[in-house]
Amino acid sequence: MNWIHLTNLSALDQIIKDSFDKPQVIFKHSTRCSISSMALNRLEREEAPANANFYYLDLLNYRNISNEIANKFSVYHESPQILIIRNGECVYDESHQGINMSEIAEQVAA
Repeated sequence: MNWIHLTNLSALDQIIKDSFDKPQVIFKHSTRCSISSMALNRLEREEAPANANFYYLDLLNYRNISNEIANKFSVYHESPQILIIRNGECVYDESHQGINMSEIAEQVAA
């Protein structure tokens, strides 16, 4: 898995811009949560779709970015959480045990 680390707020504007060319996937991860670690491990064991960018957000270190994601995309904050951004909008979000690569791949292909 080739994660793009999301470490600054200005990257959200780039994610929105890039989402008009191909889907952008954001994984919000809590490094202190065992469920989040299991979700991360599940994702990393699978092959990610090549037609999307995958962003990793350490929400404990970058809580301000996590809050801005909730505001910009009108989603309720959860951890762990996966979001798919297409054409500037969040078209899919899932959390906890619902996070799996096959569903992400299906949503990215839609």
